[in-house]
Amino acid sequence: MAKTHGTPTGPSGGGASESTTEGIEDSVRAELVELRDSIDNIDAAVVHMLAERFKCTQRVGRLKADHDLPPADPAREASQIARLRELAVSAKLDPAFAEKLLNFVIAEVIRHHETIART
Repeated sequence: MAKTHGTPTGPSGGGASESTTEGIEDSVRAELVELRDSIDNIDAAVVHMLAERFKCTQRVGRLKADHDLPPADPAREASQIARLRELAVSAKLDPAFAEKLLNFVIAEVIRHHETIART
């Protein structure tokens, strides 16, 4: 299976494979490749944004550790979840999905903060 643009195929819609585009009209194939290229670019931006977010949260973790503050802040987390759910609604994104994503990120941040606090 040949991959276009070096991107694997998968449920995210990225990377057109010859086997998945075989027998498709050229105009449809071109649009599919264009859309998948956009998805790939967005995925890259999401990864870079998460990396920047984690750089900031690492600094928060260091600050908390230096001042004997707890790794988790349930009030802040609840506020952020409510805020993200509102943003999701305005962006026409499923707020339950947005909450699951943020809960996953928050759990990772707390894990990092606990690790920093032990060092």
